[in-house]
Amino acid sequence: MTSTGAIRCVRMEPVILVHGGAGDIPDSRVRPKIDGNRNAVQAGYAVLQNGGSALDAVEAAVKRMEDDEAFNAGFGSVLNLDGEVEMDASVMVGSDLSAGAVTVVKDVSHPISLARMVMERTPHLLLAGAGANKFARDQGVPVLPKGALVSEYAKKALEEFKVRGCASTEIGEKNPGDVGTVGAVAIDARGNLAAATSTGGINGKMVGRCSDTSLIGSGTYADNDIGAVSTTGHGESIAKFCLAHAIIKEMEHGKSADKATNEALAKMTEKLKNTAGAITLSRNGEVGVGFTSQRMSWAYRKGGEYHYGINKGDHNVEKIN
Repeated sequence: MTSTGAIRCVRMEPVILVHGGAGDIPDSRVRPKIDGNRNAVQAGYAVLQNGGSALDAVEAAVKRMEDDEAFNAGFGSVLNLDGEVEMDASVMVGSDLSAGAVTVVKDVSHPISLARMVMERTPHLLLAGAGANKFARDQGVPVLPKGALVSEYAKKALEEFKVRGCASTEIGEKNPGDVGTVGAVAIDARGNLAAATSTGGINGKMVGRCSDTSLIGSGTYADNDIGAVSTTGHGESIAKFCLAHAIIKEMEHGKSADKATNEALAKMTEKLKNTAGAITLSRNGEVGVGFTSQRMSWAYRKGGEYHYGINKGDHNVEKIN
């Protein structure tokens, strides 16, 4: 795999592409997902329109979704077996492969911003648990009261899990708080790529469980020479397959962003029998969207067009004045 580490001196059409999680999303939660993705795209694209970086754009988009309980990130994250929110997040920039991540972090509104701090303010790639929380305090990040991120939807989902014993990233129809991992990829006017992913993990997970979202190459990857990817779905399978990097490798071998995304997802699902989704941008701003789950909410803006979908085969386009 090649990586020059150089910042590209080109003029690109900025693009921001987001996902709101792949899974068995019930009909009752389709509209909140679509609306939440639109808000995230607006936040990220505003950064790009004003000449901001791809990194600033993906952080802004993911932060917006971390504040929205329609998604499994930040407020409204699913709960572990002890009824606590433990979150993972990662961020990566394509210019020099810088990256940062946190895992099993508690009581922080925006894990994605903490992951960026790990990247920019430490010599490390990943901080975990109590260490991540200590780092947050040291950096002046506000620590929320214990339980502040626990939503009523998540409580109901955990109760349902304890009865039925079916762990998932999505809260089912019986509990109308369906949620999903969030992510964003962007390319800015200078041609630089960035990717970011954030999650509360799997409903009913064991205490201390780390997800693919905190693993560079599984949940998140960006390389200016090739593309940027954010994934969602069954975390253990995504991690075993190194899904984000697998998509990058397919692109490196000459496949389009969309073909690489969908072929890598199909291979993972065939091999590991679990589903996932991913969003991808190529170094030229080409978009790739795919999922092997029932649904995945996604949206992007490029120029005067807004694109979005949630069901297989969906691709809605709106003109923006």
